[in-house]
Amino acid sequence: MAEENDVIDTGSPKETQEGGGFPLAPPPIYTCTLTPDLVAKAREELQEKPEWRLRDVQALRDMVLKDQPNLRTRLDDAFLLRFLRARKFDYDRALQLLLNYHMSRRAWPEVFHDLRPSTIKHVLDRGFLTVLPHPDPHGRYILCIRPGKWKPNDYPFVDNIRAIYLTLEKLIQAEETQVNGVVILADYSGVGLSHASSIGPLLAKKIVGILQDGFPIRIKAVNIINEPRIFKGIFAIIKPFLKEKMAERFILHGSDLNSLHRNIPSSVLPEEYGGASGHFDASLWSKTLLDAEVEFVVEFCQPDPLEGVVLPDSMLFEGEQGTTQCEDTYRGLRSQLYYCY
Repeated sequence: MAEENDVIDTGSPKETQEGGGFPLAPPPIYTCTLTPDLVAKAREELQEKPEWRLRDVQALRDMVLKDQPNLRTRLDDAFLLRFLRARKFDYDRALQLLLNYHMSRRAWPEVFHDLRPSTIKHVLDRGFLTVLPHPDPHGRYILCIRPGKWKPNDYPFVDNIRAIYLTLEKLIQAEETQVNGVVILADYSGVGLSHASSIGPLLAKKIVGILQDGFPIRIKAVNIINEPRIFKGIFAIIKPFLKEKMAERFILHGSDLNSLHRNIPSSVLPEEYGGASGHFDASLWSKTLLDAEVEFVVEFCQPDPLEGVVLPDSMLFEGEQGTTQCEDTYRGLRSQLYYCY
């Protein structure tokens, strides 16, 4: 039997933001918003049992309070559920993910300091990223990234990482995203040597580390289109840090839209990619993020959540140890970049 406040949606449409099709933030007191189909999917894929859900959340909360009493983290049901779902309700792995999530802020202050939408408006205005307004048939929202819209002389690359992180934070609020995951569509039109040479192995390691082991989201596929020859060099920098399962989810389509449509139906793609959903418009997602300014100020513009915390021996980030090794690796790969170009 479900717990008292564990109410399951009977399948009525979920309220969405006006005009954008994006899900709203969850209410402060947890109420399950999953449809019956998603409840079944979560049970099958994530080992989530509705009748045990809040018991599992309480177990993770108790572990945090016992093992990390100084950790300044949210402990509400909705927040902790993200970590349990991302680690298929394995308590120990969920706790490690929660620590990694907070550790990333300390390890990469240039990304996480004063992290709020108004500070990355210039990234949004250039169309570097957006979220397509309609999910795919599997209910997965599509994060569209266009690296060629970034000019290395305009602003540092970490601003792009800030924009991606805020986008993922907004998307993961919705329970359907926690269950279904997200799909990334990366259009490499206009990417050249100046872009590739701005991303070294140390930067790549941090980016991949956060996405794989420091954030409670399921990335189900990474579709790469219009990749230039130099992408071989870019991927050579990234691949050593990818887990095998994640590496297998990278799909290179070139300029073949038919290949892309076999992975992302044309009905949810903009006309620019042979789709039927209208002209490419990044403004809807920009507005969604910018309207959430206050909630991100509350979330990120606070004291260090790890102050006074005794961390386990093995953590996601090891400070700047290994920097020399990464630089040596980059020197070895630089010749590949020039060769591919």
